[in-house]
Amino acid sequence: MGTIPVDHTGKRLDLAGTRDFTRPGAGEQRRARLAAYGRSWLGDLWDEAVAPLRGTHDQGVALAAVGSLARGDGGPLSDYDLVLVHDGRSMDAGDVTALADRIWYPVWDAGVRLDHSVRTLGECRSVASADLSAAVGMLDLNWIAGDPLVVSGIRTSIAHDWRGNARKRLPELRESLEARHQRNGDLTTAIEPDLKEARGGLRDMTILRSLTAAWLADRPHGDVDAAYGRLLDVRDALHVVTGRGRDRLSREDQDGVAALLGHLDQDALLTEVVECARAINFALDGTFRRAAQSQRARTLRVGPRRPVLHPLGYGLYEHDGEVVLGQGLSPRGDSLLLLRAAAASARRRLPLAPATVANLTRDLVEPTRPWTSEIRDAFVDLLAAGPGLRQVWESLDLAGAIALWVPEWRAVRSRPQRNAVHRHTVDRHLIETVVEASQARAEVDRPDLLLVVALLHDIGKIAGVHDHAVEGAPVAANIARRMGFVGDDVDVIELLVREHLTLVDLATRRDAQDPATVRALIDAVEGRRDILDQLAVLTQADAVAAGPKAWTTWRAGLVADLVRDTRAQLGEHHTVPAEPANATALLGPDAVDDVAMGIAYVHIVPTPRGASIQIADRDRLGLFADTVGLLAAAGVVVRTARVRTADGIAVNSWEVECPGGDLPNPQDVSRGLGLLAAGDRGPLRALERRRRTPVPDAPTTRATVIPGGSADATVIEVRSTDRPGLLRDIGMTFAKCGLAVRSAHVATYAGQSLDTFYVTAAGGRPVEPPAVAQVIAALIDACDS
Repeated sequence: MGTIPVDHTGKRLDLAGTRDFTRPGAGEQRRARLAAYGRSWLGDLWDEAVAPLRGTHDQGVALAAVGSLARGDGGPLSDYDLVLVHDGRSMDAGDVTALADRIWYPVWDAGVRLDHSVRTLGECRSVASADLSAAVGMLDLNWIAGDPLVVSGIRTSIAHDWRGNARKRLPELRESLEARHQRNGDLTTAIEPDLKEARGGLRDMTILRSLTAAWLADRPHGDVDAAYGRLLDVRDALHVVTGRGRDRLSREDQDGVAALLGHLDQDALLTEVVECARAINFALDGTFRRAAQSQRARTLRVGPRRPVLHPLGYGLYEHDGEVVLGQGLSPRGDSLLLLRAAAASARRRLPLAPATVANLTRDLVEPTRPWTSEIRDAFVDLLAAGPGLRQVWESLDLAGAIALWVPEWRAVRSRPQRNAVHRHTVDRHLIETVVEASQARAEVDRPDLLLVVALLHDIGKIAGVHDHAVEGAPVAANIARRMGFVGDDVDVIELLVREHLTLVDLATRRDAQDPATVRALIDAVEGRRDILDQLAVLTQADAVAAGPKAWTTWRAGLVADLVRDTRAQLGEHHTVPAEPANATALLGPDAVDDVAMGIAYVHIVPTPRGASIQIADRDRLGLFADTVGLLAAAGVVVRTARVRTADGIAVNSWEVECPGGDLPNPQDVSRGLGLLAAGDRGPLRALERRRRTPVPDAPTTRATVIPGGSADATVIEVRSTDRPGLLRDIGMTFAKCGLAVRSAHVATYAGQSLDTFYVTAAGGRPVEPPAVAQVIAALIDACDS
């Protein structure tokens, strides 16, 4: 055994090139040197081990590697996974065992961690069939020494079996992957991550390759390969710094690893680790999805089959569990279409197809400054999409769209947080806060402002900042101006970012029963009830997103008590829109004459967003429900509306979007209103046949009466998650209760409809209190059903 180096570990560390960790391409060269040395050393061991066999050593038996040595990506002190394979005929069992001992013992004597086995072709196939991890490992089986035909035959057989059993193995592989992630955590959130076994770690790249080996789907290349290489560099540096073959990046080792890799500090190192893990994990999820689609196509296809496309509006479709682009679109550089596609994807919890993301982000340009109202509304609609936002935001972020829209995002992207209560990086925490806030957006008057603040409240949490709330507030204000918010909206966003920690600090560090504490909170929200409501929701969303340690029952109770006492001091807050003095003045004399003769007046003007629609008709019970029903049947989405009634004429103004691309026909709308007035429900059959799309995790509807809102009408405010047909359901509820809608103010912010209705009972009188309670209950049922 004279060829065995006594300083094997030192030799491997020397080959690692500790002075050469920052040069471009050094990692690949380092791992190639280590692999070549390991194979050469094991080859020498083989030659000495087979010498007693007197020339028959190269027939029917071979030494092979699996794992990192087989792939050529092992670290300076990675272990060796070796398999002695034989055909079961050329050597008897005793000789095979003796040969194995002559290889394994010198490896152990050299201080190398070794995983070893001795198997025939049949045994390899049996083990691979019974043990999923063994099957994945043997896909990388690589010849070291001996008879190469034996290794080639085994590898071919294993790959054939893997492809043949892919249908059964794919769910098993997914389940095994999730179990391992559950045991070892997430590389994107851990402060002391396991570089190999955690979610997004090195072993996930092996799984990615195994999916490709099943011939079900190709895997992404380029960015994910670069991320894998950088993660291997971190692993190599960890081996060098610790002098041990570790995979867990402990806190005490992070400074040394960061210095060796040329990073400024631990946070910069962990940021790179998170970036790499995100790329690997995203590629793995997408490849699993492609593989599942491929399996479904093989199972269901009987002859030629056209793709099944379900329209989602704006030229988008659902196909095979993904959101895709329709034909004829010119998506390059179109932020508005990308945002609409992302919102449709997130609302339905469907991923954007990779080709769709690539097409929509190719040549993407920054929106004009300030953003148009269409782009701003589409961006806020995306934020309001709920839990589906997480996956879609990740795909947009990895594609570079988020940093293009919000350049300040780069500074917090993948940035770790060392506060024990936080379970996510800064950017992921911001998205989690948005998701939590979206569930409570019915609690505030302006959910669009709430969601933007949730997205930006920690935008100042970057390197070197002492008070991220104070220093982040002007940054958030600048972003809000760039998004097209103006005046008071920008001031509210800046205030809420600056004060987003104030409520919880006052509640937990001050005596909530002391009037001075209440006064301090009133001063912080500038005496405004609407800002207090925003701050209360933001505080809870921020804490829940941080983790269970940040929002305990005790803390929630203190915050609720302080908010209750402060609201009592501020009093009730309701914004009641004024009613028009003379609605008929909005119409010309010809239109008034047409309406007087029973012909509904409809005027439609195209706008960049969709259309402005003005409709006038003789007032009657159910007119509001019929009007919004016709608009919904035409496929338009109401953004804002104003309903006014005077002199027996209802004049309705609507600002709408047209997802289908076609504007309603004025004559069709006018004719439809006439038929509905005569009792013919035909114009609404298309709407009634349309299957309602469920809105998962939608906030519960709130319907309240505004005391003193009007002297001669009952004013009811309804807050509900917007959906097709919502306004018609509300209008039908009023009609069934025998109430006329005298005027209405409809607005949609962040997917949340905030509507104020002036309703009257028979004789134009306000609704009696007992009947009001029944109306409120009926409205909630209608909106939430």
